[in-house]
Order: sequence, then structure tokens, then C-alpha cells
Amino acid sequence: MTARRWITRAGFYALVVIIIVQAIFPFYYAILTSLEDGQALFEVNYLPAALDFSNYASMLTSGVFGRQILNSVFVAAIVVVISLFLAVTASYALSRIRFRGRGLLLLTILSVSMFPQIAVLAGLFEVIRTLGLFNSLWSLVFSYMIFTLPFTVWVLTTFMRNLPIEIEEAAIMDGAPPFTIIRRVFLPIMWPAMVTTGLLAFIHAWNEFLFALTFLSTDTQRTVPVAIALISGRSEFEVPWGNIMAASVVVTLPLVILVLIFQRRIVSGLTAGAVKG
Repeated sequence: MTARRWITRAGFYALVVIIIVQAIFPFYYAILTSLEDGQALFEVNYLPAALDFSNYASMLTSGVFGRQILNSVFVAAIVVVISLFLAVTASYALSRIRFRGRGLLLLTILSVSMFPQIAVLAGLFEVIRTLGLFNSLWSLVFSYMIFTLPFTVWVLTTFMRNLPIEIEEAAIMDGAPPFTIIRRVFLPIMWPAMVTTGLLAFIHAWNEFLFALTFLSTDTQRTVPVAIALISGRSEFEVPWGNIMAASVVVTLPLVILVLIFQRRIVSGLTAGAVKG
């Protein structure tokens, strides 16, 4: 191995290490801080001095944090299920059925997701209040769909366009109706793309803060991002950083576990449309 190639490879691995450390260190330090209490929170260290789970016990046993976790799970799961169902049927129509204005409609769907949340907050608040959904978890489901549905429709439409048309023609020759074609032909092939878009929609709904802060007003109805933001001590000078870090770790772990479980399908879904079959 020449010196130039050795330097290039060493530089590549050094860059990989820097990227990994930059990505993982904040979460690692959050875990480290969540295991400390008292004055130890203000001592800079990079290895755990002791394993103290009192912050986790305090967050999970006192208050309504467990209920708030269930609220986030409910909202994110419902958003993913509805988004994928509507996106699969819409992507079939947009990719396989020719009609006038199809391209304009797809562009309009994508442009809806480009608006910042704050731009639609006032109008959406009036809609939520008119529908009687204020301080209801369904207000979050309704509002999150505005941003998750355009993304899932666009991704699944692009993926479905690259599927060979012969498999659809064979199903039509056998007399299969459109919904059967979607369910029996396309769904088994589209699982990688659906897992990818569904997981991204879940992460968006799980982490969303602005709508959850605006449309929910009671502790029992709030989701975890708002609950963490509203954690406070006995005074403005006593911020319970240990509890905040413990709650942050509890909220982040499900996302990490989901990514690790579905990582192969995520990679397949991200690269599935790169080459037309």
C-alpha cells in the first residue's frame, strides 16, 4: 500500500469517526447526565461515576408523564396508519391512472408541505376550534396530516412509478379490481418504501412541538415534547436537569429502537427508486 493511499484511507476513517462522535455524543451525554443528581450534574465528566436511576423513577412514577407517553404513541401511530393508507391509494391513482392535471396536482400536494408551521398556525387554530377539537388528541392527528400526507404521497408515488407495469397488467387480465391490485400486488413490493415513509412520519409526529403546545392545554392531554419543555423546579433557579435528561432519553429510545429494527428496510426504501426495474 502506497503512502498516498494509506493517508487517504486514514483520512476517510478519521472523518467517519468524527461524524459518528458528533452524532452520538449528545445522546451519550444526555444518558450520562440522566444518571446523575445533585451537584454531580454540574461536574464535567465523560464516564458514569455511579448508576443512579432516581431521575427515571421520579419521571415515570410521579405526575402524568406515563400518560403523556401514551398520548404521543397514540397520535404518532394514528398519523402513520392514516397517512400510509391514503398515500398508497393516492399514489396508485397518481402514478398509474392518466388524467388531466395529474402533474399539477402532485406539485400542489408537495408544495403544501413547504409552508412553515407558524404560517398556518392561526388559521388552523380557528379550524380546530370550529370543529370542537381543541384540547383533544385528534386535533394533533388532523394537523399533523397536513404535513405528513404530502410527503408520503410524493415518496410512494415516485416509488410506484418505477414498478414494472407488467405485473399490474397481469392482474388486470385476471380480472382483479384496483383495490385488489393495490392490496395483493403492490403492497408486498412496497414494504421497504412504506417502512421508510411511515417511520419518518412517526418521527415527525412524535417530536412535533408547536401544534402540540398550541392545541392542547391540560397535562393529561399533552404529548412528551411539550411535557419535557414544561418541566420546572420549585423556583426559576432550580431547574431539574436530571429529570429533563431522563425524560429526553425515555422519549428518544423508542425512535432509536425503531430505526435499529427497520434499518435494512429503511436503506432498501431509500434506494429502491434509484434504478428502474
